[in-house]
Amino acid sequence: MFLLVLGSSLGLMTLFVWFRLVRSTTRPGRTRRILTALLLILTALLVAALMLRRDPGGSSWLAWPGYLWFGLLAYLVLTLLVLEPLHLVARLRRRRLPAEEAPDLERRLFLARAGAVAAGAAAVGVTGVGVATALGPPDVVRVPVRLARLGAEFDGFRIAVVSDVHLGPLLGRRHTERIVRMINETEPDLVAVVGDLVDGTVAQLGSAAAPLADLVSREGAFFVTGNHEYFVEDTDEWLTELDRLGLQVLRNENTRIRRGASAFDLAGVNDLAGRSVQQPPDFDAALRGVDAATPTILLAHQPVQVSEAARRDVDLQLSGHTHGGQMWPFHYAVELAQPSLAGLSTVDGTQLYVSRGAGFWGPPVRVGAPPDISVLTLRG
Repeated sequence: MFLLVLGSSLGLMTLFVWFRLVRSTTRPGRTRRILTALLLILTALLVAALMLRRDPGGSSWLAWPGYLWFGLLAYLVLTLLVLEPLHLVARLRRRRLPAEEAPDLERRLFLARAGAVAAGAAAVGVTGVGVATALGPPDVVRVPVRLARLGAEFDGFRIAVVSDVHLGPLLGRRHTERIVRMINETEPDLVAVVGDLVDGTVAQLGSAAAPLADLVSREGAFFVTGNHEYFVEDTDEWLTELDRLGLQVLRNENTRIRRGASAFDLAGVNDLAGRSVQQPPDFDAALRGVDAATPTILLAHQPVQVSEAARRDVDLQLSGHTHGGQMWPFHYAVELAQPSLAGLSTVDGTQLYVSRGAGFWGPPVRVGAPPDISVLTLRG
């Protein structure tokens, strides 16, 4: 169903762009044929990148032009839609004028070309800024979080939260090395990796993930699955590999973090996509045995899972998944499915923190949603 909707949307977007940028700006002939062929080639590269996404190594040469075109196509459609009312007004005006007063073909071509140039320049500019943002270093976002019943020994405790790294055909080992270096520079007490780390198998991306072994924190690094961990061929193979790299995987379970006489419970649940492989999230199992006298912090990839966390009196849920919307204004669609796009909020008494993620999926473009690594400082 997802591929059907995506394919239909891409087809309509491409047809619209062809009509406005090619057919409306050219006469029948060689120029129109060349531009049509170019548009078809770019579309074929995008389709190939989408179809070969399970082979991050072999498809990287297709992925870059394909996904860049994906981002540019989206903003071409948006800018052309902004100009569409002008085309409608011009068309209505032509219908009302006598035939001898109607604008000639040359004038209509000039106006169409001027609109196409304006739309193209705006789309290229927005996409270019978005690419620079997506490929640049993540912001380090520092957020104080107050928790009831937090022991004095944990006042000032720092949790580095990173999500949606998305190692794959566009992001590899250097991306991981930069993230690890930036996390270590914050000197965290604990690292929480909340899903969507990889878009490929261990054989394809094991070397790209290897720098995670260099994470340094006083209480260790922890991981929960995201939906993309269930899109690979062998989820368990990745979880074994992450354990080997020193990340403790919380699979519907919890662990006690202690300092002196104080403690809190750190729990983790599988992502909702785990249902597809008989590994669904199990909140009862994840929170079994937690101490109601001390705080409980839950790692759950999708913010929408906070509704279950709130029913069980979880104090704080750490999530990702949304990418902060990644590409404005498409974040409005994400807001329909999730209770929060980014930052700290409260849902039914449970605090929810959502990271914008350190990577991206699909187009290497971020507009209005820069990547981040979040450092949460706990306060009593």
